[in-house]
Amino acid sequence: MYDHDLFVETTAGFSERLLSHYEIDEVLLDLGDRLTRLLSLAGSGVTLGMAGQLHAVTAVPPEVAPLEHYQEREQEGPCVEAYRSGKMTAVADLQREERWPGYRRVADGLGMRAVVGVPMRLGDQTVGALNMYHHDVREWSQEDLGAARVLANMATAYLINASSLAKQAQLSQQLQQALDSRVVIEQAKGILAEAHGITVEVAFDRLRRYARTRSAKVQQVARAVVDLGLRL
Repeated sequence: MYDHDLFVETTAGFSERLLSHYEIDEVLLDLGDRLTRLLSLAGSGVTLGMAGQLHAVTAVPPEVAPLEHYQEREQEGPCVEAYRSGKMTAVADLQREERWPGYRRVADGLGMRAVVGVPMRLGDQTVGALNMYHHDVREWSQEDLGAARVLANMATAYLINASSLAKQAQLSQQLQQALDSRVVIEQAKGILAEAHGITVEVAFDRLRRYARTRSAKVQQVARAVVDLGLRL
């Protein structure tokens, strides 16, 4: 069970960002950090839906990215299930699960045993899924799932932020922005990894640290790496 005081601190800090200018990709990365810490997870990710297909946007830490990318590529897995059904999909032990054999092979290779897909709902519409991972068998408690649902709802609120943004065209624009950001960040990670002989995970950490110390956006730093030759 999570710490209630930490939950209050987490939701308060997350909600405060609604009062200032923000970038969707930064908010979703922040969500992953906060959720992973709150529920003592191995990692988490956010996938967003466009034209009925799920697309991976964030993975915290980067080691869980293969699971996010597999679901994007194959359109199968617990988070795809949550997106399509609009219902939470919780699996305590993937080794006792019969669905999604390809997904389970990737999870086993990463040492992931438990997973939850939490739908991100906007009225009757599901716009994506919040994904939670754990290394060990885990019977997800109602308290844990409830906390995750609160944060998923808050993340959805960031995507719309105002009633005008609920219009499909504007919502799609927000989702596309998050996806475009992922592309340039992936490019920057690859460039830095090759330039310095490091892993893409270390390269991503460098990007985030550089951005934080300069109060910049990760996407801005990544764009400087790709377009301006910045080398961290």
